[in-house]
Amino acid sequence: MIEEYSFGRIVVDGKTYTQDLIIFPDRVKSGWWRREGHSLCLEDLEEVLKDPPEILVVGTGYAGLMRVPRDVKERLEEMGIRVVVERTGKAYKTFNKLLSEGRKVVAALHLTC
Repeated sequence: MIEEYSFGRIVVDGKTYTQDLIIFPDRVKSGWWRREGHSLCLEDLEEVLKDPPEILVVGTGYAGLMRVPRDVKERLEEMGIRVVVERTGKAYKTFNKLLSEGRKVVAALHLTC
């Protein structure tokens, strides 16, 4: 469960992170880097796609500067993954809600910009 988020900082299950991260059902991967920085590519989600979630919540940053190209979103949806794209301040709340509903959800969150 995500307890708190502010620009460049997030608290997950009592642990503070200051780098972009992916939150899986059983672990957190900190230091998540994207090939094109502020644009999401399928290869950025390689680890997520090994055991695809029902829902992928993408946090696009504090100001929403990270882009999720339409073709990437469409490809994920073709794989049966519902994609929710929101600014990180809203995305973490969506993730928590879906998690509390028992959904198989993964969050990929950009913490700055």
